[in-house]
Amino acid sequence: MPQTPRKQTVFLLGAFLFFAFSLHAQVKSAVDSTSVKIGAQITYHIQVETDSTNLVVFPEGQTFSPLEMIESYDVDTLKNKDKFNLIKTYGLTQFDSGKYTIPRQKIVIGDKTFLTDSLQVEIRNVVVDSTKKIYDIKPMIAVKKSSSNWWQYLLITLVVLAVVAFLLYWFIWRPKPLSEDEKIALLPPYDRAKLALKTLDESHYLEHQNLKDYYSDLTFIIRKYLDEKVYDRALESTTDELISHLKLLKDGHQVDLSQDDIKKLESILKRADLVKFAKSAPDIELAKLDRKTIDLEIDHVKEALPEPSEEEKLLDEKYREEQARKKKRKKVWITVGVSVFLLLATLTGFSLKYGFAYVKDTIIGHSSKELLEGEWVTSQYGIPPVTITTPKVLKRTTPELPEEMAQKMQLTQFSYGSLIDGFQLVVATTKLNNQSQGQGQQQPEIDLQQVLDACLKMFEAAGAQNIITKNETFVTPNGAEGIKVFGSMDMPIKGTENFEKGAYVMLGFTSQSVVQQIMIFHKEHDVYAEQMVTRILNSVELKEAEK
Repeated sequence: MPQTPRKQTVFLLGAFLFFAFSLHAQVKSAVDSTSVKIGAQITYHIQVETDSTNLVVFPEGQTFSPLEMIESYDVDTLKNKDKFNLIKTYGLTQFDSGKYTIPRQKIVIGDKTFLTDSLQVEIRNVVVDSTKKIYDIKPMIAVKKSSSNWWQYLLITLVVLAVVAFLLYWFIWRPKPLSEDEKIALLPPYDRAKLALKTLDESHYLEHQNLKDYYSDLTFIIRKYLDEKVYDRALESTTDELISHLKLLKDGHQVDLSQDDIKKLESILKRADLVKFAKSAPDIELAKLDRKTIDLEIDHVKEALPEPSEEEKLLDEKYREEQARKKKRKKVWITVGVSVFLLLATLTGFSLKYGFAYVKDTIIGHSSKELLEGEWVTSQYGIPPVTITTPKVLKRTTPELPEEMAQKMQLTQFSYGSLIDGFQLVVATTKLNNQSQGQGQQQPEIDLQQVLDACLKMFEAAGAQNIITKNETFVTPNGAEGIKVFGSMDMPIKGTENFEKGAYVMLGFTSQSVVQQIMIFHKEHDVYAEQMVTRILNSVELKEAEK
């Protein structure tokens, strides 16, 4: 009969029994002194003799508790025939007097693990010279607890946004006073032509006999006015082409210009052509007369033009509105472009400093990253207690055992997350009841291969495929030894036929009739989850069961 999921969980937690083992090799450890003063450095050496082909991994981090590692020195290498002597040195210290034991250290040589001997050291008090004046201890100074500096980042962000918004408003959206040229451009064509004639009068062309520039400006004024109100190619047309078109407009009753007006314009335009291209030099008084004639002809052209219809006025209004919309649209695109550029520049800068993946996960969010950077909790679970530091407080999830199994064992289980969430942490303690065995009988030994097979079957029952398993000895900071089983697997994605890579780590410890287990599962290549696993494993401490 197939086991139910609850029974499977109980079987996994109850059957996962481990044993500790050690290997012998050419590994030695020593200290330079077994008795030092408080705060003085103890130099701790680990010497390994091995073949040149073997990879040697020395312990790193705070694995010397209750002593504190203050320095990890480079490895010294000495060659001895076909062997290599590797010497790794650490600087240790302690700031409380007493006798301490440096725990056994784990060294990995090739695919094997070795443990050093534990060493005892004494930390002595500093002898105080009572003949000298001793000052009182300074009173304690209240220090305000440092809180999260998230508000500083928020303030900096708000200041930067305010500066960017002000610059965008000042240079793009702020209503700017019109320049003289812009004010002139907003005038109607008739008023603009009259103003241009007035400006021409204020020039000194005639005083300096500069008739070429004078006639150039004068003819441009009349041509510009005709271009805007009568013929939209008046500026680039020759004199003959312009006069011919004016005659056509007169004959077609589109412009009510007299024949005399057309002749006067033709006479002035041709005289200007002679001045500009044939270096003709008319009399100054004639030039002044031509200016007055152009002034009158502008008035005659205005009077000759028909009144704009309501449809033309409406089209003109729509044109102005469209121009205003284009101008506003241009401002919007400039604002969006500047904002996107600043955003991309900021993201690029942070990505170069912290890495793109970290920046992406910070902006979009990542559940593992939030757990890693949250407030961690150190607590004890089960009896005897398992001390462990976790990103969240574990909840009691002890399943209800069948009556037959409950008579044989007591199970307590605490967990966080699930396989579906992509991160799961389980701490379980199983205590075998002695009365379950007959008097004088010893509890049977557990075959490790059977236990591992049972664990693999539980993963397979959950749908896992391609399970890869490795194991090694695991030593907690307080010296408890157990087995570490770890590897990878393909876990099914809920609601689909697809799989995703997952990684798992299981720790198992035995003491008398007690089995203590820690299981962690997470998605593979999740760098934040991998950091959490390292931090969790480094925090595990066990207390021996009471006899």
